[in-house]
Amino acid sequence: MPRRRQSHEPGHRRKFIVVIDDTVECDRAVHYAARRAARTGGAVVMLSVLELADVQSQWLGVADLMRAEATDKAEQRQEHFAARARALAGVECERVIAEGKIDEEIMKQIEADEDIAILVLATGTGNEGPGPLVTALASGSWAGLAVPITIVPGGLTDSEIDALA
Repeated sequence: MPRRRQSHEPGHRRKFIVVIDDTVECDRAVHYAARRAARTGGAVVMLSVLELADVQSQWLGVADLMRAEATDKAEQRQEHFAARARALAGVECERVIAEGKIDEEIMKQIEADEDIAILVLATGTGNEGPGPLVTALASGSWAGLAVPITIVPGGLTDSEIDALA
């Protein structure tokens, strides 16, 4: 059974969790989450997941190098989006980097932090479909998710997101 959310209890605040990856739609999700957090007195949690499937088959030194490079890239991406959230809405972001399968790591992070109240995703705008996270959501693999999901249309402009958030 999922833990009860504590985001509205004294000493807690509602957090919006956003997955930071290299998709175009990531920016739309960050923009929405930052604006909503600022307007509701909440916070943003940025989660980057290192999916290093090949690392187990590598020699220890090579595996460590692969992990270090992936972590460095994730930290740079998070710094970029944290700066964007500060500039957009004056919001400071918590940063989490995990290793594993993305759906499992999202679930783990939500379970570990009882202040997380909303998962924010955005749809892709290209011909490839709605994006990997929205596609995974549609597959039903997150059936046990303990928080609501906000899906931001990837084609929205900054001003359109501002009006909605």
